[in-house]
Amino acid sequence: MEDNRRHPTCHTGIPMAVLPILVYPDPRLQTVAKPVTAVDARVRQLVADMRETMYESQGIGLAATQVNVHERVIVIDVSEKRDSPITLINPEIVWASDERRSGEEGCLSVPGIYDGVERSVAVKVRALDENGQEHTLEAQDLLAICIQHEMDHLQGKVFVEYLSLFKRTRIKTKLMKAQRETVRA
Repeated sequence: MEDNRRHPTCHTGIPMAVLPILVYPDPRLQTVAKPVTAVDARVRQLVADMRETMYESQGIGLAATQVNVHERVIVIDVSEKRDSPITLINPEIVWASDERRSGEEGCLSVPGIYDGVERSVAVKVRALDENGQEHTLEAQDLLAICIQHEMDHLQGKVFVEYLSLFKRTRIKTKLMKAQRETVRA
């Protein structure tokens, strides 16, 4: 998901890199992510790189699928100061509220596009952290929405797929045109 707040330079002790983000309608965004089999140095490096990419791109969430790594890894930080990152490895929603609300969403893979999507207002998710420790997180409002949005990416789904065919076609055309213009420049 996208955010307009800036993040100070990250310090995790691991050198980080900003990864390229796939842009809709790239077919690789439709890939279903596979579970992480071991939380090792490679996965911790991926988490660090994803955080750096998310912060640099002014996002509040990023799924590994968006950086062309098709494993079940998500990073999120919805805090005001951008200093409370959450890592979800092999996340699973174990409960979602019946109460749903429509809210405007954006996505780093669908730059400049925002539209309403209906989601549960609260969820409980079970996942591993970057140390391989299992934890359960209860989330509501923006954090719950962000978790659901990023978990959709792990299933190969981009938020625009919730929109009408007409809107999706317009968005696809707009983004493809922008990509062609970037290539020409």
